[in-house]
Amino acid sequence: MVLNSFVQVHPDSHFPLENLPYGVFKPQESLEPRPGVAIGDYVLDLSVVSSAGLFDGPILNSSDCFLQPSLNKFLGMGRPAWKEARATLQKLLSSDNPTFRDNASLREKSLLPMDKVKMLLPAVIGDYTDFFSSMHHAKNCGTMFRGPENAIPPNWFHLPIAYHGRASSIVISGTDIIRPRGQGHPVGNSPPYFGPSLKLDFELEMAAVVGPGNELGKPIDVNEAADHIFGLVLMNDWSARDIQAWEYVPLGPFLGKSFGTTVSPWIVTLDALEPFACDAPKQEPHPLPYLAEKNSKNYDISLEVRIKPSGQEHSSVVTSSNFKHLYWTLTQQLAHHTINGCNLRPGDLLGTGTISGPEPESLGCLLELTWNGQKSLSLNGLNRKFLEDGDEVIFAGCCKGNGYNVGFGTCSGKILPAP
Repeated sequence: MVLNSFVQVHPDSHFPLENLPYGVFKPQESLEPRPGVAIGDYVLDLSVVSSAGLFDGPILNSSDCFLQPSLNKFLGMGRPAWKEARATLQKLLSSDNPTFRDNASLREKSLLPMDKVKMLLPAVIGDYTDFFSSMHHAKNCGTMFRGPENAIPPNWFHLPIAYHGRASSIVISGTDIIRPRGQGHPVGNSPPYFGPSLKLDFELEMAAVVGPGNELGKPIDVNEAADHIFGLVLMNDWSARDIQAWEYVPLGPFLGKSFGTTVSPWIVTLDALEPFACDAPKQEPHPLPYLAEKNSKNYDISLEVRIKPSGQEHSSVVTSSNFKHLYWTLTQQLAHHTINGCNLRPGDLLGTGTISGPEPESLGCLLELTWNGQKSLSLNGLNRKFLEDGDEVIFAGCCKGNGYNVGFGTCSGKILPAP
């Protein structure tokens, strides 16, 4: 059954009453950031809702979590608080509730047009980890660089592999990305190349936003891990493939990744995604006990990547993939991250790694789509092997319900020339 809001929501909108994703915004540049939820083409200012005493449940009625400039305090309160907030907001925004519907002054103060506000990072991100959880992506990259006989190393099927990323260079959708400079492979007896990256790439990912963390030395059980994940965002893990290829042996990614990571502004909660849960792929060999889940699931989230070259009016779809292709689940990623006693904190970001599917059109980066530049991709008559200056990359993600969508909006960034 489709839920009805007094706020007009277009049938194609990503933000109906069934979704209510959380973000942080400024109504005006001079005002302080505050939390909000998306409903149709509007942002509901949660600081106004809170100040009006409308969060009247037992957990939130005395909390100032929505009077903060970030979502971190609310994230740390855990699933009971999240469920209470969701139930309260769905009730307040429903078409048969007069609290907002019949109060013009309250509506004017709290419901702001989305295109008039400035979106910010939804949380203070203390740490960022990026996993490598798509078997199709791992197999393609391995085949490219090591050959089909050694495509996926044996450890990949036993644990969710990851690297520790750079939290300081995570930016909100719409932020320009400056082409990085660095070293690349030497040719023959020449010294290494130094200059602007010649193989700049996008990576289609999503990322989990951590809720309550764990104490140092106390791992999170895989079957309880979902209670430590607030929700998901779209994520573009921009990659300079030439810099990455020269530096990553023996310690992994560094400057080829740390120049920028873009996330979408709205965190879609696991509660909103639950109707779209689906079985995760069968894992062979069977995971070790600490990774063995009673209920192993992914989510059916359609994902799309478009590229809009500079000066062109239209963008071209280059990738159509799906979150359900991930081999390692979100909960396995989080449980593995803490199994050594590592402590996660509210607002930490856990990237999934590139989400590639089995079909040629579902590959999640240009490295795979062009097979490391050996072939070209056509964008309305323009050829691309890797990203060029002025190219804008736009991610979108959406779950299709019966008469409604639960979507993430977009995650975009434009490439500017190196200094």
